Amino acid sequence: MAALTGRGWPLFFVVTAAATIADLASKAWIFAARGMPGEAAPVPVLPPWLVLETNLNEGALFGMGQGMGAVFATVSVAAVVGILALVARPDTRADRLLLVALGLIVGGILGNLYDRLGLPGLHWHAASGREGQPVLAVRDWIHFQIPGLLDWPIFNVADSWLVIGAGILLTTSFMAAPPATPEQPPKP
Repeated sequence: MAALTGRGWPLFFVVTAAATIADLASKAWIFAARGMPGEAAPVPVLPPWLVLETNLNEGALFGMGQGMGAVFATVSVAAVVGILALVARPDTRADRLLLVALGLIVGGILGNLYDRLGLPGLHWHAASGREGQPVLAVRDWIHFQIPGLLDWPIFNVADSWLVIGAGILLTTSFMAAPPATPEQPPKP
């Protein structure tokens, strides 16, 4: 337990918990309000660019890898373990922005992993030959589009946390100070 105490851990855990809770609460809310995909018409928020509609994604980014949920769940667990090992390093825990980025990433991973494991208790309802079977898919509900130019795949808050966390990591990697070089002794 001593490894999970000390400077930095509280910030990391608070960000992780807040990100996970925000994602799971938003998914629970929209699926309770709108039902399974196709049960209710999409809700325009900023027509025609932003629409709320429920969707289930058995794949990963942009729907790639449909049906490979067990692989993605395994990779998710490995990523969380790797990030925890990184946060266990004192130099990582000393960097607040890095902790926020990693907390957002883990929060996003946990939100989507919860869905992949079938924990929401959803069952397939449409005529797919799987009616009544547990849904092992990520619940998505945010649909962004620019008509005639872009129709972004439907996503969720967890996906947003993953992108924001990765963006912070990328941005800070360009701002990192160059490594210090040891001073050379003067030449005689």
